Amino acid sequence: MTKGIREADQPRPRIASLLPSATEIVAALGFEAELVGRSHECDFPASVERLPVLTRSRILLEGSSAEIDRQVREQAASNPAADALGIYEVLAAKLESVRPTHVVTQTQCEVCAVSLHDVEAALAQMAGVEPRLISLGAANLDGVWGDFCDVAEGLGDMDAGSRLVHRCRARLDELRARKLGPRQRVLQMEWLDPPMSAGHWTPELIEIAGGEPALGTAGENSVRLSWEEILAADPDVIVLAPCGFGLEKTREEFERLSRRPEWRALRAVVDRKMFLADGHQYFNRPGPRLVESAEILAEILNPRTDFGHQGRGWVSAA
Repeated sequence: MTKGIREADQPRPRIASLLPSATEIVAALGFEAELVGRSHECDFPASVERLPVLTRSRILLEGSSAEIDRQVREQAASNPAADALGIYEVLAAKLESVRPTHVVTQTQCEVCAVSLHDVEAALAQMAGVEPRLISLGAANLDGVWGDFCDVAEGLGDMDAGSRLVHRCRARLDELRARKLGPRQRVLQMEWLDPPMSAGHWTPELIEIAGGEPALGTAGENSVRLSWEEILAADPDVIVLAPCGFGLEKTREEFERLSRRPEWRALRAVVDRKMFLADGHQYFNRPGPRLVESAEILAEILNPRTDFGHQGRGWVSAA
């Protein structure tokens, strides 16, 4: 196949996506019709919810962030020899039944999606099918753009990857060029109990939106924070966007967090610059909607900026 061209006489791929960001990337590249299966968390675009579900959680995800953290630690402690065992599992028989030619998964975080080890084990059980495995592992924005191109190359349309990267970069460059007022120090939290900073690409998004990241480093993992560290940083703005939580669940978690005496002593709390964001749909999915995530931050940091995300992607906690 000629690079950059999907030829009509070539067989169409059959794509199994095992994480939400991969599904969004595949769809944005123009391959949604070729998806034959998804993870239990893939829900965007909404039309993918018709697809067979190929993964499930090993733990209960309905509890508080503290309860979920406890289950994750117990899961790891109960399987000390299985260093690649994540909290999600592949439904191997379901995966085999959809007969994929391509499987898109990740190496970034075994708390966020099925582990690469589990995917490889499931593929090894498949008879008569040897799908191509495309594994994503971005740690920063450049890595995300690279993942777009890797998926596009794996699916036989490199030009689609280049076009998608160009569109996303252009929108972020436009946002970066806006005059959004004085820079405020922003603490974005990816988990609330225990508190964790948002790392990876999020500090870059904060800077693009006109802020200065506090307690998070671009390209590095999210890290657990002590309340002493949070108090010492004393940010101007706090954004709560816990991974996997929508606005309603984040509001519940905020009510617990707001009872802590340390919380009430923070400058951002006193100044009523606390915000809740949808960490399930935005920020924690390294796909095309990181652009919208940066726009959400821009709206939070400058009330004169309006991309239409307030009320859907974020709300004030004050």
